[in-house]
Amino acid sequence: MKNVIKDILLDEFQDEVENSLIRHKSILDTLTKFQESNSRVNRAIAKAVTSCGCIEVNAGKQHMPTDKDVLEDLNKCLSSHLQGKLCDNCRERIEFEIGNNIFYLTALCNLLDINIYDILIREADKITTLGKYNLR
Repeated sequence: MKNVIKDILLDEFQDEVENSLIRHKSILDTLTKFQESNSRVNRAIAKAVTSCGCIEVNAGKQHMPTDKDVLEDLNKCLSSHLQGKLCDNCRERIEFEIGNNIFYLTALCNLLDINIYDILIREADKITTLGKYNLR
């Protein structure tokens, strides 16, 4: 029942995107808008670091475990390099930009006659099956 609700929600969203995408109907327009929205997500995160300062990037070499239990220890050893927490303003901006990104991703799926829910299910199955051996 839970998956049916998720399927309906994503199908409705995909239909709404189809109905509201008017100006950028061309695959080329949609591709470039999707790329632009990716850049805006990146820019919003960078601004959270450089303008607001609510988060910091403290990057350095990732230290990989050397023993035989490498995969067991990877999550404990590897870092996101992020410090701090997004302020409400930055969180709102980043969520807005990610929303636009999802919109254009969905628009691409529509133009290519791909169901986004099916993609999510396949990816979830792959992650569940491969677990930490997915190595992404």
